Amino acid sequence: MASPTGPGRSASVGSRQSGRLRSGWAFWVLLCTAVGLEGIGAAKIVTGWLPGTPEWAWVALFMVVFCATNLAAVKKFGEFEFWFAALKVGAISLFLVLGVLAVAGVLPGTGSPGTSNLTPLLPNGGEGLVIGLLASVFAYGGLETVTIAAAESENPVKGVASAVRTAMWRIALFCVGSMAVIVALVPWDSPAVVEQGPYVAALDRLGIPGAGQLMNVVVLVALLSAMNANIYGASRIGYSLVRRGQGPKVLGLVSAGVPRVAVPASSVFGFLCVLLSYWRPDDVFSWLLNMIGAVILVVWIFIAVSQLRLRRVLEREAPQKLVVRMWAFPWLTWIALAGMAAVFVLMAREPDTRVQLYSTGGMTLLLAAAGYVRQRAGARSSQGSHTDPGNRTPRTPLLLLACSCKQSAISILPP
Repeated sequence: MASPTGPGRSASVGSRQSGRLRSGWAFWVLLCTAVGLEGIGAAKIVTGWLPGTPEWAWVALFMVVFCATNLAAVKKFGEFEFWFAALKVGAISLFLVLGVLAVAGVLPGTGSPGTSNLTPLLPNGGEGLVIGLLASVFAYGGLETVTIAAAESENPVKGVASAVRTAMWRIALFCVGSMAVIVALVPWDSPAVVEQGPYVAALDRLGIPGAGQLMNVVVLVALLSAMNANIYGASRIGYSLVRRGQGPKVLGLVSAGVPRVAVPASSVFGFLCVLLSYWRPDDVFSWLLNMIGAVILVVWIFIAVSQLRLRRVLEREAPQKLVVRMWAFPWLTWIALAGMAAVFVLMAREPDTRVQLYSTGGMTLLLAAAGYVRQRAGARSSQGSHTDPGNRTPRTPLLLLACSCKQSAISILPP
């Protein structure tokens, strides 16, 4: 199996030992916690259809299925994700087509709202914008994981570069486009937006029967897809950390190209969520959400800082390896860092997100302390040697992706 790459490895090259441990394992914790969140979210949808079934049983079923899938060849993981993606893209594409026809006034049974729903701008002032920003910024988490799967592709450089470029227009089309359709179709003060959700309100406006259940199906598919992908990503991140001597060696055991121990180890938290769902089914979801907090922002910051440092190193020492150059460097990177700092400030001023911020800060400090202790232990064990084992150059080429919502760059470091 190719050595996985991604946020943990990006920061490991660009930072010291404590920074490596902090960023890599923070990302691993984020993915493992997200697995539990997504499993519980999916189980809540299914128990809404089958009220007599226990939530924990569905979480357990999903965990067993996707853990087994990721223990099989990576091809099986890809097959699952292909069909999940096809269903999601098909659903949102149909929504966009029907929405545009309705806005244009050519969809039978619906009248065109014109531009009547587009005003006033910010009717409740800037506070609504802040709340909406905090709710949406974390939806972009996951773009950085494209490098994990890239390590196992035939042409990582070409594949990741293409994925990063196409991600921008996909976000513009599917995310921004669908929001534009909803804003045009549904009045901002419609009670249905709060009671049913914006997508269901828009589907009702289009006259589609069973809109609520249809959206539940789409959300269920999205949750199961994310659950499958996060088990895959967490196992590869854990394997990569062990390859660099930053975790128990048993996680590095590989068979038939699959990290046989890292997959179940990364799934442990999901199985723990089965117990939590049985013990405290009503509040475990919010507890997990607070636990994740703003971890993705910490990961993004490490990626951006690593990109600032490594881009200059490559330009100076191996410019031929800088295959794809991010435009407007380093200004876009600094803008991204400023934007993430602003999100932290906004989270601190909102009571609902302040708890998440504190949870993230506490976890980051714990990982920083662990990294410091490990660095000190490594320094003592390497006394008398000229080589620091924690700083050995990996034998495999290193794929670096430094990306956030507004910037990306990819390069191959020399072996």
